[in-house]
Amino acid sequence: MASAADGPGNLGAEPSPLSVPVAGHGAWATAMNNLGIMTVGISGQQLVSDSLCIPRFDPGLGLIAPMNPMMAGINLVPPPPIPPDGPVIKEIIHCKSCTLFPQNPNLPPPSTRERPPGCKTVFVGGLPENATEDIIREVFDQCGEITAIRKSKKNFCHIRFSEEFMIDKAIYLSGYRMRIGSSTEKKDSGKIHVDFAQARDDLYEWECKQRLLAREERHRRKVHEERLLPPSPPPIVHYSEHEATQLAEKLKDDNKFSEATAVLFTWIDRGEVNRRSANHFYSMIQSANSHVRRLMSEKALHEEEMERAKEIFKNALMAILTQFEQITAIFTAATRQKAWDHFSKAQRKNIDIWRKQCEELRNAHSEEIMGIRREEEMEMSDDDSDDIPNKRMRTEENGVCDQTQASLKEENDSLRWQLDAYRNEVELLKKEQSRVSRPDDDHAHAQAHAHGPEAQIQLLQQSMHNMQQQLLSLQEKLSSKETELEQAREEHRYLEMELLSSKGEAVEGTNGELHEKSVNGSVPSLYLSRDRRSEYMRGGVATEKEALLLGIISTFLHVHPFGANLEYLWSYIQRLDSKVSSGELERLMVRLPGMFRQELSGVGATLEKRWKFCGFDSLSSA
Repeated sequence: MASAADGPGNLGAEPSPLSVPVAGHGAWATAMNNLGIMTVGISGQQLVSDSLCIPRFDPGLGLIAPMNPMMAGINLVPPPPIPPDGPVIKEIIHCKSCTLFPQNPNLPPPSTRERPPGCKTVFVGGLPENATEDIIREVFDQCGEITAIRKSKKNFCHIRFSEEFMIDKAIYLSGYRMRIGSSTEKKDSGKIHVDFAQARDDLYEWECKQRLLAREERHRRKVHEERLLPPSPPPIVHYSEHEATQLAEKLKDDNKFSEATAVLFTWIDRGEVNRRSANHFYSMIQSANSHVRRLMSEKALHEEEMERAKEIFKNALMAILTQFEQITAIFTAATRQKAWDHFSKAQRKNIDIWRKQCEELRNAHSEEIMGIRREEEMEMSDDDSDDIPNKRMRTEENGVCDQTQASLKEENDSLRWQLDAYRNEVELLKKEQSRVSRPDDDHAHAQAHAHGPEAQIQLLQQSMHNMQQQLLSLQEKLSSKETELEQAREEHRYLEMELLSSKGEAVEGTNGELHEKSVNGSVPSLYLSRDRRSEYMRGGVATEKEALLLGIISTFLHVHPFGANLEYLWSYIQRLDSKVSSGELERLMVRLPGMFRQELSGVGATLEKRWKFCGFDSLSSA
């Protein structure tokens, strides 16, 4: 046995070709030839240096005394480097009762089966017939502690070790040829084969170990999950009159209200309510209900704070946008010719870069403000077509129109009531006149002749004339108010049409031209005056394209007597002219209420707006 790196003392590592010195090279070669093994390393030189020779080796004996491969100091000897692809050269192992000779290094290494889980038992075959259990123990005891040897009569045995890593050291001895003593008989020699063995005891111990590790892992995971769980709620006390009195006091306290409601809910859920305790529970429920007003007031306060914060944020954004506009105005003034010619080329380049950066930041900031306004508009209305800029001004104008319509309706109703009153008075006067003209009796007839019936008739006619004049003036006022009401309705209809149609146009118009013109001090008005609106609404068809569209729409709706929605009509016209938008079609039809009428059709989820052609109806009515 040469060293721990080669022998069974260190079989876990890769074996190295350490040579073992013997008494004479001739004797060692004769022994190898007798076994039919080719001699390796016999070239006359010393196989191992004197520094690596084992101190207990006696050259006069020619044998190595049996020694423990685990002895201290052997592992400290560094193995010599071996070529990565070179064959593994094993050395002769001398024991007290036998000698182990390695196989030819040119032969392939002995094969082994797949290692079973938790394997501690090896199969040893090819033993000499005269090998005893003591000789086997002597050979394999150097690999580790042996717990059991089960020898068979057919030259093989099973050896069980105390640890799994000892199996690797025993597998290293596979392929060695064992010779008992110095005998050359066939019964005293044999080529041993060491392989993994599958034993039930090894598998049982491995399964027990795996179950133990699984239990430990489950326990560790459970402890970790319990550490992450929220703390358990405090236990709920049982109901009693004393506890009910204390709970009623807690329900009145705002700080302890949440805890008290949990206790009250648990008591009711447990079924503690009965005839005796019904009054107590009713008073506690009443105390809980008294907090609704407080919660609503707190909610209102929070909403006011949120609105104030939104308003402050919006004002700050508007101030920032104003400053961006001022900076952009400075750059615009600097790029004019009377100032631009005095700058150098490098200064012009820097000013141009700064101007572009400022415009990009201003546009991004403007988009952010527009997004905030869109969110506010979506909160105020469910209509998707309200996502346009300057909606607040438009909605204010719509509100003014609604107010004027309401006031005009009230005045119209009051004038109608006055007119009805005057008509009733006129009828009463007519009845009195007919009564006076009819003679009731002779005294009344004589008295009427005495007082002059003609004078009374003149008075009645004069009063009737005055009443008729007042009636005519009231009718004129009523007609004027009705015309004003109709104008207000037309303006309101025009605003709704403009609101629906300017979904994408107002954003593009205001982002480009409005900013440049506001820098120079002139901001164009976004709204038409009332005269221009009325002219626009009463103008009818303005261009040849509108006339062509009007004919196509009229023909399409005429062949659809039940009407068609705007998307269907627009998809048909898109095939003829892809540049026409749905908003343009809707504006054209809204401008001509005598030809096109919008109606609601369907019920529930199928409710939709349909346009119908009503030109023939208006002609017949005219």
